[in-house]
Amino acid sequence: MAKGEIKLNVDEMSASGVQFGHRVSKLHPKMKEYVSGIKNNVHTFDLEKTAKEFEKALAFIAKLAAEGKTIVFVGTKIQFKNLVKESAEEIGIPYVTERWLGGTFTNFETIQKRVSYFKDLERKKETGELEKYTKRERLDFDREIAKLKIKFEGIRNMQKLPEAVVIFGIDKDITAAREAKKKGIKIVAIVDTNINPDIVDYPIPANDDAISSVKYVLEKIKDCIISNRPVK
Repeated sequence: MAKGEIKLNVDEMSASGVQFGHRVSKLHPKMKEYVSGIKNNVHTFDLEKTAKEFEKALAFIAKLAAEGKTIVFVGTKIQFKNLVKESAEEIGIPYVTERWLGGTFTNFETIQKRVSYFKDLERKKETGELEKYTKRERLDFDREIAKLKIKFEGIRNMQKLPEAVVIFGIDKDITAAREAKKKGIKIVAIVDTNINPDIVDYPIPANDDAISSVKYVLEKIKDCIISNRPVK
């Protein structure tokens, strides 16, 4: 995706299953404007409108990437959390793909202290400083490091609050969105037909359950970040 050229292909989106929402009975009234029809009792998105909103979100992400700002990926839904993690690691940005820890944004200093403790424990293990302890104590340290790694690995290098968070399943990670809103962090998120989009600054009306749909959105965002970063 070249700089300044953010254009999406509706046929590509359709092939990825982006258009399928939830059952008709689950429609959130504020998502009506993005719906174009019903198929098998499931609402379908107007992909022209989805493309328009997604292009706005990508333009915003491109601007942040060009300015070297921090963007965090959040996606804890089991079906695609590994995909989100791999993409974030590939482009070197912070991520949360396990359970969202309350206070990650709103109590950032305390979280940072826990991250520092985790990194220090890892360092001590690597340098042999834990060898002075008994075998049982070293085993306890190993278990603690493993638990801390699950919690903090994705944000271990996040030195400050981000400028934006990209949420791939806002129904599962609404706490992350609420914390971001409290701290003035911009929110980009996939919003399915059952979601209230009001909390989101840059909504992407799309299927947030199918792996193919989330992968499509994720790939476009990843490409956008890579192609707009300053050349070092």
